[in-house]
Formats: sequence, C-alpha cells, structure tokens
Amino acid sequence: MTEVVTRVRAICLALPGVTEHVSHGTPLFKRARRAFVQIWPDGHHQNRFPHLWCAAPEGVQELLIAEDPRVYFRPPYVGHRGWIGMDLTDPDWEDVEERIEVAYGTGRP
Repeated sequence: MTEVVTRVRAICLALPGVTEHVSHGTPLFKRARRAFVQIWPDGHHQNRFPHLWCAAPEGVQELLIAEDPRVYFRPPYVGHRGWIGMDLTDPDWEDVEERIEVAYGTGRP
C-alpha cells in the first residue's frame, strides 16, 4: 500500500458515513450510495502517475485546471460530470484534504 492511498483513505474515512469499496482495482469512497473520490495510486490510462478523481461543484473543474494545470486535469469517464483529476506525485496535503471535503459535500445522497 502506498503512502498516498494511506493518506487519502484516512482523510476520506474520517468523514461521517463514508465507506470504501474497490472499483476497477482501486479504492473508491462513497457517502451513502454516491461516489465522491477514487484514487489511482499507479495511474490510469495515459495518466501514469498517482492521482485521484473527485466530485466538484459545477464550474470548479474549469477554475482549478486554469489555475494550476500541472496539478489538476479533466479525468476520463467522470470529467464530463465536473469531476476533477488531481496529480498526487508531490501533493500539497492541505489542498488534497480540502478537495476531498468539497467532494464529500458535493456527493450528497
């Protein structure tokens, strides 16, 4: 288990009512029945670096990508729904925690 998985898991599971599942071989975190974070410790498709995908409020994806395209990207499959991809190669853990908490609130049951 990598450090990024351990840290993301701890942040997610500290939130009320969160459960962990395995989807496509990686950890997926849900609040009730709604996913809000998935982590890809070994990368996924063309993104061969550790990263996570997380739910975001409408319009936030574009703002974050414009602000820092080295960290944020539009992930496949869920990007069209406004989810954010976040590079975890050298993470700012306060930023990661904030993104996860926002995702948690966005993924309301």
